[in-house]
Amino acid sequence: MEQPLSLLATFDFVERQRVREIAESRYRELSEYKTPIVFLCDRDPIQFIAGFITACSVPCQVFLCNPDWGETEWSQVFEQVQPTLIWGDSSPLKSLILRGVRRHDPSQTQRETAYPLIMIPTGGTSGKIRFAVHTWETLTASVQGFRQYFALNHINSFCILPLYHVSGLMQLIRSLLTHGTFTLQSWKNLDLEFDPQNFFISLVPTQLQHLMIHADWLAKFSTILLGGAPAWSDLLAAARSKNLPIAPTYGMTETASQIATLKPADFLKGVRGCGQVLPHAEITIEQQKLKIRSTSLMLGYYPHFDALETFEPDDLGYFDPQNYLHLIGRDSHKIISGGENIFPAEVESAIRSTHLVQDIHVLGIPDKIWGQSVIAIYVPCDETITSEKIKTVLKSHLTPFKIPKHWIAVDQVPRSLQGKIQHDRIKQMLDFHKRYDS
Repeated sequence: MEQPLSLLATFDFVERQRVREIAESRYRELSEYKTPIVFLCDRDPIQFIAGFITACSVPCQVFLCNPDWGETEWSQVFEQVQPTLIWGDSSPLKSLILRGVRRHDPSQTQRETAYPLIMIPTGGTSGKIRFAVHTWETLTASVQGFRQYFALNHINSFCILPLYHVSGLMQLIRSLLTHGTFTLQSWKNLDLEFDPQNFFISLVPTQLQHLMIHADWLAKFSTILLGGAPAWSDLLAAARSKNLPIAPTYGMTETASQIATLKPADFLKGVRGCGQVLPHAEITIEQQKLKIRSTSLMLGYYPHFDALETFEPDDLGYFDPQNYLHLIGRDSHKIISGGENIFPAEVESAIRSTHLVQDIHVLGIPDKIWGQSVIAIYVPCDETITSEKIKTVLKSHLTPFKIPKHWIAVDQVPRSLQGKIQHDRIKQMLDFHKRYDS
C-alpha cells in the first residue's frame, strides 16, 4: 500500500508544490515526538491537506477539528484529549489555551501505536462531539469499494465541503489514491466557468436546492453524490426534471462515507432509495434495524478503539426485491403519539410539498395526553404564510395524527454546513418558546 506522502508526487492538484513544501516542514516537526497527538484545525485548506497527509504517514494520533468551533465545543474536545501539537488557528481555542485549559502532560496515559490513527469528528450537532477512530486502511477500503462500484480507474473530485468532515475528506482521499484530479472551491463562490465533465461532486440537500439555479452547469458533472441529510421528494423530482445525475447515498463518519449508493442512471429512470450496497460493505436488516459490516468501519469512538466487527446505527430501513436500500427514518427520532408511529422525514417531505415553507424541521415533544405530540419549526416562504394555511393544505397530504399540533415560525432553521440539524440550538428554541408561551 502506498504511503500518503509518496502519493504527493502524482497528486493532480493545482497547489501540489505548496502542499509538498508544507508537508516536508510538518514531517520534520512530527519527527521530534514519539506518537504525538495533533489537533488539525487549519482554516487554510492547503495547510490542512499538507498536515493531514503528513500525519497519516507517521505513528501519531491526528484529530480533525473544525476551526469554527466555539469554546463549548473545544471544551468538550479537551475533556477527551490534550494535544502535543496544534496546527491551525481558532480564536476560541486560543482563548482556552491562554486561560490555562491546555496543559499537555507528556506522561499522560495514551495508547501508542505503530501506525497513525485518524480521529474524525461526529455528533457535534447533538451537543456532544465524539471522534470516530479510523486508520489509513479503513479510509483506503472506502475508496476501493467506491472505485469498484463505479468501475473507475481515476476519481476526479470537485470538493466544496469542509475537509475536516468525512464528506469532504473522502473526496480528497479518493482523488489522492486513484491519481485523479482534485479541485477545491467554496460552494458560495463557485467558478461556473469550470468544466465539470468527468468529475464527482458531493452535495447536501440544502446545497442542491440553492444550486438548482445553475442546473445546466450541474448537469455536466459525471455524478452528483447527495447525502448528509434526507432529501425531500420535491427536490429529487426537480433534479430529475432537469436531468441532473444525482446519486443518493447512505453512509456516515463511522463507515468512512457511503456504503450504499443509487447510481445516476437508475435515479433518472425514477428508481427511489439509496441504491445497492457497495462491495466493501454488508448491510443486514432485522425488524427494520440496520446492522453494518465493512472493511471501512471505524475502530470505535475515542478513546475506546478496538476493531469492530459490526456497527448498529440509529437508522431504520428495508431492502426492496432488487436489493435497493430504503431508509424510513431514525429510531431515536421516531415519534409515538397516541400509540401511532410517526417519522419526521415523512412529515417534513409533505410540508415541503406544499411549497409554503423554505425550510422545516419536525420533532416530537412530551405530551401528557398523547405521550408525544408533533411540533414543526419552519421558515415560511413569506409573511402571509401561517401555520393554519399550511395545515389546511396538509389535510390532503397526511393523515390527521401526523399533522403537527404545534408550530414555531423562525427566520432560519439552525443547520450545520453539512445541512444537519443543530439539535442544541433547536432545544434552545423550544425552551424559549415554552417560556414565552407560559
